[in-house]
Amino acid sequence: MIRRFFGKLYVQVLLGVTAGIVLGMVSPGLGADLKPLGDIFIKLIKMVFAPIIFATVVLGIARMENIKELGRVGTRALIYFEVLSTFALILGLVVVNLIQPGQGMNIDPATLDAKAIASYTASAAKPATFVDFMVNLVPGSIVDALARNDILQILVFSTFFGVALSHVGPRAKPVVDLLDSFVHGIFAVVGMVMRLAPIAAFGAMAFTVGKYGLGSIVSLGKLMGTMYITCFLFVVIVLGAIARISGFSLWKFLKYIKDEIFTVLATSSSESVVPQLMRKLENAGVSKPVVGLVVPSGLTFNPDGQCIYYTMAAIFIAQATNTPLTLTDQLVVLGVLLLTSKGSAGVTGSGFITLAATLASLGTIPVAGMVLLLGVDRFMSEARAITNTIGNAVGTLAIGRWVGAVDRNRLEDVLNGALDPDDIDSVYDGASRVVPIAPGLSLKAAA
Repeated sequence: MIRRFFGKLYVQVLLGVTAGIVLGMVSPGLGADLKPLGDIFIKLIKMVFAPIIFATVVLGIARMENIKELGRVGTRALIYFEVLSTFALILGLVVVNLIQPGQGMNIDPATLDAKAIASYTASAAKPATFVDFMVNLVPGSIVDALARNDILQILVFSTFFGVALSHVGPRAKPVVDLLDSFVHGIFAVVGMVMRLAPIAAFGAMAFTVGKYGLGSIVSLGKLMGTMYITCFLFVVIVLGAIARISGFSLWKFLKYIKDEIFTVLATSSSESVVPQLMRKLENAGVSKPVVGLVVPSGLTFNPDGQCIYYTMAAIFIAQATNTPLTLTDQLVVLGVLLLTSKGSAGVTGSGFITLAATLASLGTIPVAGMVLLLGVDRFMSEARAITNTIGNAVGTLAIGRWVGAVDRNRLEDVLNGALDPDDIDSVYDGASRVVPIAPGLSLKAAA
């Protein structure tokens, strides 16, 4: 019994997190030196990230019986993303105005050392126009897009290639079969990489506590607490309501993806669990086309945790530096963030860069005020990443239900523990047939 308990990945990750915190407190210097352990794990996941997105999207579309459904799924996904991310921005804005965590700090921006955030402001590009965004969707070369892990460009090419294979018909079967075998091989690699998650958790937490110290949490505890409470309420109330409307239990679903949640907690990166999250969603009965389209695009278009952070951090800096903001000013902040938040990625630190770009474009809130967030940004990034991951997973299930692309019986069996949560192959019976996961979105099983 004890061996089975400690053999569970989420238990090992929790032990790694605990050990990392203790080491960071006892020996901060040694803890800070362990940063490469977490970085290597993230790089290993990113190593297979682009191939998985490419192969999964191509396979999903190539096996769709009705290509017209592709546009319907994409349109509804974008609508869902826009509504949820806007709501998250508004929620952060409302809560930070109610609690006012920066009130009374009376910081003079002129006394802040902006050199500490120079690397972030240098990376913060000017917010792109809609035309620039559309132009950048098209990769100059698919090899370049894969090399840079550019999610949206990979998604665009994969969609074209999947539609082309679908039109080619039976002649494309060798390519489809090859990609199917390739995906199974890549997921086997992911399984090997995930064995390193506890070590990555240990190194990442030791670095965070060793470098920034628990004292930084105390000094900005009000902001930290406000952020975590807001994310918790968003998950429980907003995502909980979406789960109920979609016909599944949020609590059971969170238990189902607990390994991924604890891995994100340790690494502070929602990107670190994308491959295994896609695998689990397919296993839960969501059709491959929906998973392949929604999960990767959700990283960019549906960063719920990031959105909460953006409005809270921007207004917090204004409060701490006594920068007066009218209601109109705050609505302008909200409007700009509606655009800049869509450029967020799942990697640690991207939120800080996007926030720097947003404040620089506004010109009303001092960018130097971001120095105040440096000590706790790493701790808050955990809340952001977990909320992003849960929001993306729930969103994929909700969109799947919206378009009728979820096997409800299988979902219920998986969430109730009647089926092995890691056995994706149990979707198929091994015969060459069509699995009726959804009208127009059924999958052709491998021979």
